[in-house]
Amino acid sequence: MTKTPKKSWLAIPPWIVLGAIIVLVPIFLFWTVQNIRKQKESMSLLLYEKGAALIRSFEAGTRTGMMGMMGGMRGSGFQLQRLLVETAQQPDIVHLLVTDIEGNILAHSDGQKIGNTYGRDLDLEELARLEKPRWRRIITPDGTEAFEVFRRFSPTQTPGRRFGRTQHARPMDPSQERWAEEQKFVIFVGLEMDTVEQAGRRDIRQSILTAAVLLLIGFAGIVLLFLAQAYRSTRTSLTRIKAFSEKVVESMPIGLLTLDNAGTVITMNHAAEAALGISSGAVLGARAGEALPKPLWALLNNPGTGKWMIGREIEVTNSQGRVVPLDVSISFLEDEEGAFLGHIILFRDLTEVQNLKREIETSRRLASLGRLAAGIAHEIRNPLSSIKGFATYFKERYADVPEDKGTAEIMIKEVERLNRVISQLLEFARPMTVARRPASPQDLIRHSLKMIQRQALEKEIRIRTDLPEEVQEVSMDPDRVNQVLLNLYLNSIEAMEKGGELTVDLQPAVGRGGIEISVSDTGAGIRKQDLTHIFDPYFTTRPSGTGLGLAIVHNIMESHKGEVRVESEPGKGTKVTLYFPG
Repeated sequence: MTKTPKKSWLAIPPWIVLGAIIVLVPIFLFWTVQNIRKQKESMSLLLYEKGAALIRSFEAGTRTGMMGMMGGMRGSGFQLQRLLVETAQQPDIVHLLVTDIEGNILAHSDGQKIGNTYGRDLDLEELARLEKPRWRRIITPDGTEAFEVFRRFSPTQTPGRRFGRTQHARPMDPSQERWAEEQKFVIFVGLEMDTVEQAGRRDIRQSILTAAVLLLIGFAGIVLLFLAQAYRSTRTSLTRIKAFSEKVVESMPIGLLTLDNAGTVITMNHAAEAALGISSGAVLGARAGEALPKPLWALLNNPGTGKWMIGREIEVTNSQGRVVPLDVSISFLEDEEGAFLGHIILFRDLTEVQNLKREIETSRRLASLGRLAAGIAHEIRNPLSSIKGFATYFKERYADVPEDKGTAEIMIKEVERLNRVISQLLEFARPMTVARRPASPQDLIRHSLKMIQRQALEKEIRIRTDLPEEVQEVSMDPDRVNQVLLNLYLNSIEAMEKGGELTVDLQPAVGRGGIEISVSDTGAGIRKQDLTHIFDPYFTTRPSGTGLGLAIVHNIMESHKGEVRVESEPGKGTKVTLYFPG
């Protein structure tokens, strides 16, 4: 035998994993991309705000020395250049410069670049009119990337609200303002991106790591939900299987006992209780050697007992003192590794089987006896006919001799009695056949009673009947039923020595359809120990009886698929009830 691999409820189907990946990965991938994009936007906004703040602070610084700055703009440019260089000393500033709309550098954080051109790839004239800064990413001459913020350079103007905050400046000379309005300048601030990019890369790595962790958590959550559902389904299935198994065990038509490896009884079904005559409450949890019958326990302790015993028959005495024959099968319970777990005991009560065997054996003997009786009856009837013929001849010949005539009459009666016995024997031996047809039970009972009126009158027996007309016809063989009733009437008349009452009742069968005919007498009755044998062939309590009358009655009722019930009490009479199905 091959072992079937165990299926754990922890096994995860591949489609669950694939489904979780299909659902979760796009979600967390989109979330990560969006997070990285927002971080880049935040980084750009941070640099943008920083550049714009530097431009505003530089403009504020130039207002304090506008006259010098104008001079610088017209010629020397010393004061503006010096302020620009000092401002550019702040960390993370790559360059700081001011150009006119032609792109000529008027001031630069690197003084050597004054006079060069810058920003001619932009529309400087348009930029000189913008109040709101713009930005771009550039590659510096040394090959590094910088973030550049630029807009109109207007140190003489003071916007009321710019970039979310209010700025104030002291009043300027009208000639200065007029000069500044005539001149158009653009300021550029270049900022280093290394520090911000490093922080951005750290944030991106952190975002990716966070997304991976969340992905794993989401995947684990889905798996846990599936496992919880699988566990619940498995537990429900196990509960149903357990209930079904318990029901199967309790409903088994054979007895079942299970013992653990310590010899303790752990299971006992109803069939085992009925066979052993003990309740499961008194056995479960008890040691098998103390709770089970000794012959059954002896099988378990037999050193020669193998792992299987099938067909061993034993006899045990149950708690009611009845000897019960059992067909016992015992096997070992083992786990997959072969470790001993206990015993399982199956047994079947053989009482009915043995009774059936005895009945079959009796039937065989009766069948053989029937065949023998038929042969003997055939051989006997011929001589009996001759004897009766001679007896009749002698009766007529010696009619004038009373003694001889009486002897001849006795011979004739005995021959007739022998013929009746032989007829009953043949009737009992041959297969019973019935010709059923609808018949009135009232008419049948009245007709049968007419045939025994003379015998009843001779013994002063009263006949009482209760035959309600509302009882409907039933299907039966009138001749066979008449034979049954005559047998019962004659038995009742013989049971009453002098006087008495014979009662015949007819009534519908309650709860199952059909009719019931009861024949009661007030005769001697039947002893309790004889009631179980009254339908046996050749069993009789009367010296003149043949023992075949009630046996024939029983056969006829079985042929009608009916029943015969007998109630009797010695000294008070007997009641026989016949049931005919509708």
